[in-house]
Amino acid sequence: MSRLPHPIQYQGSKRNLASRILACFPADVQTLYEPFAGSAAISIAAAAEGAAKDFAINDLNQPLVRLLQGIVENPCVIAEEYAAVWSNQGDELAQSLSHFNAVRDAFNRTHAPELLLYLLARCVKGAVRYNRQGLFNQSPDKRRKGTRPETMRRNIYGVSLLLKGRSRFLSVDYLEAIQNATASDLVYMDPPYQGVSGERDGRYLSGLDFELFAKSLAQLNERDISYIVSYDGKLGDYSYGQILPDSLELERLELVVGRSSTATLLGRNDVTIESLYLSRALVARLSKSRHRLGAHKHTASLNLFSTSHDLETLEAVY
Repeated sequence: MSRLPHPIQYQGSKRNLASRILACFPADVQTLYEPFAGSAAISIAAAAEGAAKDFAINDLNQPLVRLLQGIVENPCVIAEEYAAVWSNQGDELAQSLSHFNAVRDAFNRTHAPELLLYLLARCVKGAVRYNRQGLFNQSPDKRRKGTRPETMRRNIYGVSLLLKGRSRFLSVDYLEAIQNATASDLVYMDPPYQGVSGERDGRYLSGLDFELFAKSLAQLNERDISYIVSYDGKLGDYSYGQILPDSLELERLELVVGRSSTATLLGRNDVTIESLYLSRALVARLSKSRHRLGAHKHTASLNLFSTSHDLETLEAVY
């Protein structure tokens, strides 16, 4: 897979696993639903590979969804606003740290998407953290100033080229986000892990009820919906997340990912293995078709984001 544009740094993103997850896609996906989108890494990868025609991108984090929508629909505006915020941090460390804290305070008051983009680009390990009042409280990384505006602009335009005119954006509960999925679609779910940081994971604005989630998957089975779930896994000898019930009749794969974001979160160096679950409807679709993934790539979009093209080439599209 070619190097893909990713303007949003987000701990827990499936960016590095995208090619292996896309290998489980059937060849005829109409709409890809991402009800726990985060940075929308799978939608971006699927658009680049021609693995779905349309995209439904949802996350409970409303400012994050507004940021994603802005990147896709108004890339010039987001790029300019980010450049202004980034440039104001100055060259001195003390000044830039003070600037970060001021931007964080402003974001918690306004939820402006360009402020969130800067915070994600500059915060420690790209790790989103919220306190119990729902306020962003992660600290700045003192070793770097965040993605340079030129690079960020290129990434923003690249994502827009892939998803513009093909995506709709929601910020609702995941059950509502997938209620209109049909048998010709695919749902990819990457919900908050259980067992990582207690009942409430600080990376997310809310937790996830296991029993309700399992019940929702059973309902998708009844509707003959194809879906993929990234959920539980192992970190060395430690298992995190409750294994999904056998009654759901899911195909469970184990992906060796090395030292993943979960390992980073727990401060350990063990090899991490993440589970990938495939629904029975998806397995049936895959068994009917052996078409090679990516046979109908959107080559025009990919070529526009080639490293051989400069920023002016991308800007000219707009």
